[in-house]
Amino acid sequence: MIKNVGEYLEETAKRSPQKIAILEQNSRITFSALEKFAKAVATTIIKTGLSGQSVITFLPKSINCVAAFAGIVYSGNFYTPIDVSMPEARINKIINVLNPACVITNGKFSAIIKRTDFHGKIIMIEDIDKTEIDEIAIRAIRQNTIDTDPVYILFTSGSTGEPKGVIINHRNIIDYIDWAVDACHIDEHTIMGNQSPFHFDISTQDIYSCFKTSATLAIIPESYFMFPVKALEFIREHNINYLYWVPSAFINVSMKDALDKVDISCVKRIIFGGEVMPVKHLKKWQESIPGLLAMNVYGPTEATVNITYYPIDREFGENELLPLGYPCGNTGLLILDDRNKRITEPLKKGELCVRGSCLSPGYWNNKEKTRKAFVQNPLNKFYQETIYRTGDLVHYNERYELVFDGRKDFQIKHMGYRIELGEIETAAMSFPDIPICCCLYDDKEKQIVLFVTGQIDSRKLIKDMKQVIPRYMLPNRIVSIETMPLNQSGKIDRVKLKEML
Repeated sequence: MIKNVGEYLEETAKRSPQKIAILEQNSRITFSALEKFAKAVATTIIKTGLSGQSVITFLPKSINCVAAFAGIVYSGNFYTPIDVSMPEARINKIINVLNPACVITNGKFSAIIKRTDFHGKIIMIEDIDKTEIDEIAIRAIRQNTIDTDPVYILFTSGSTGEPKGVIINHRNIIDYIDWAVDACHIDEHTIMGNQSPFHFDISTQDIYSCFKTSATLAIIPESYFMFPVKALEFIREHNINYLYWVPSAFINVSMKDALDKVDISCVKRIIFGGEVMPVKHLKKWQESIPGLLAMNVYGPTEATVNITYYPIDREFGENELLPLGYPCGNTGLLILDDRNKRITEPLKKGELCVRGSCLSPGYWNNKEKTRKAFVQNPLNKFYQETIYRTGDLVHYNERYELVFDGRKDFQIKHMGYRIELGEIETAAMSFPDIPICCCLYDDKEKQIVLFVTGQIDSRKLIKDMKQVIPRYMLPNRIVSIETMPLNQSGKIDRVKLKEML
């Protein structure tokens, strides 16, 4: 029985020592070399006397960063990735919440850490290769590790803008990866093209499914996503056959017509999640790559990665939403109404709640927010059972597939009507002139505002939208912007858009 995610890498290093584990623009590393690198990191940390404490990684997305993750786990500690491009003010907020014992960084970025509120131990990744591995110490730590010990803490933004640290443990990851490897058909022949930042939960599947199966993780340079043709050329050059990206990344490729310029028929499977994938952009990918398999996934960080999945198995109209689908393995889903009664009939909306071993233990050093989000199952009166309230509204369709209806906090009351802003976005993006959009509510002016990219005829768009949504849902204002701002996870940055109201 596996109880520590470090066992994935060890077993694969024994089974396939010379297979490429990770490749990036100018380098690559085998599983055997990666294991040794990680254990050298672990030994360096162990020598500092740290145990069961938080360690920040402040490194570019790279082989070094993945080795640091694994090494921190081998040392009996847990990691928090911080993006090197993150504003210093937010870095300080995370440091003040986390109170980390150690930071692993490099010579280029250590100066930034020294300017922050951090006052602990700094380990330079460049110095690790001089460390002699202490297998006895690492083995002793492993024997005292249990599967509820933390592996990492990822920080998300709360509604107040204050970062919340989501704790994820070994059991959470093992439970999810066992399902993902089977459901997504990941094996030793898979070459996974990484887009997600390592501080975003999608990267959990990228990293640990490769550790488990001996698949290869190909880190696509972040700058290439600004020039989609370069990203596709990288995919073709390295024969990448599996992509798990946020929809904004797929949309950017299709909007720039990059699929017409580079043949990436090597790609056999795409997975998308984190936000809504417009059908028209999915169709562009399917038309460009015959036989392409696609899957829509959904899940909050508080439930590790994903809690639902939907393999695309039928045609959808451009004004339709792709279903969230079905529960992932060993995941319990409940739809609750405003009175905490379970909804089982089709077409009735409620809040999606989750139970199972996918659930995070809660938020780091924040008992109040943990108590609000992780609550007793109101349907269970007999013993303690925690559920997580996602804040997402869903319903069952006639096929009993889950369908996303928007965030509870994206639901507005306008002219006496309750309105889902996501429904307005879906209506707008069903028209060919609207590649991507975002709908917000201006509380001060009491207006529905639709942000769209490019120059469009606002009157024509409103006229078209009248055919698919009621008048009371029509935008009061349409704002054209050159490009849609994205946050560090690659999703639409609603905070920045809100500042433009």
